[in-house]
Amino acid sequence: MGNVVRGAVAFIPSDRCQRFLVGDLKEMPLDRTLDLSSRQLRHFPLAACTFSELVKLYLSDNRLSTLPPELHRLQKLQLLALDFNCFEELPSVVCSLRQLNILYLGNNRIYKLPKELAELTELKSLWLETNCFTKFPCVVCRLPNLKTLHLGYNQFRSLPADLARLNDLRSVWLAGNLLNEFPLVLLEMHCLEVIDVDRNHIRYFPALSHLKGLKLVIYDHNPCINAPMVGEGVRRVGRWADCSDDEDNEAEGKAAEVSIEVREQLPDNE
Repeated sequence: MGNVVRGAVAFIPSDRCQRFLVGDLKEMPLDRTLDLSSRQLRHFPLAACTFSELVKLYLSDNRLSTLPPELHRLQKLQLLALDFNCFEELPSVVCSLRQLNILYLGNNRIYKLPKELAELTELKSLWLETNCFTKFPCVVCRLPNLKTLHLGYNQFRSLPADLARLNDLRSVWLAGNLLNEFPLVLLEMHCLEVIDVDRNHIRYFPALSHLKGLKLVIYDHNPCINAPMVGEGVRRVGRWADCSDDEDNEAEGKAAEVSIEVREQLPDNE
């Protein structure tokens, strides 16, 4: 019943109704964390922009589609959670928050990112899963300190070669996209620890044993004919993950033959 009431009140543009949804925002929380998740908010409460020392701001699970320019006052913000909202584009004011380390944008309707995102040079973790990207957002390749990238459940078919510029990237999550081939750029990224390509359309996996930092590969739910070869101690999640080395080598040989055939049939832009 509470959510029903909040949903109805959210349509009424009055200060009293706003206080009902978010409470009295008179003093900044002592832990410098403000959680306004699941409040049925359609508009960001401007009173929160006065908390200039705020470090973490959670706005998850609301009905937001815009943010006010006054948000730029929160220059010490390190974590911003905007997941499970109604954003189609990332509000440009977010790109003015230069101290951001973690940005949650999953489960929105976002289909592109502004070039200004590259100004978030301190960003270490970016969550973009379950959005509407049909092409990989290349501005991501200009985030020099990025360590974790979540781009699962979108609709892109390839990764740009510039992704290799992210020397600090440790985890890349790409499940539920339209990848027909294992992205070759990942073979150049020797610092990767986690690769997730679950639920794509990959038929052949190249050897990953040269990636010495690798710890986990998730490749399940692909129409693959082989398991990726990995170094000692690397965990694999997918078909044939527990087969012996001899079986793996045999599968690898057969896979190579089919891979050549598959590559010849793929369009050049794939």
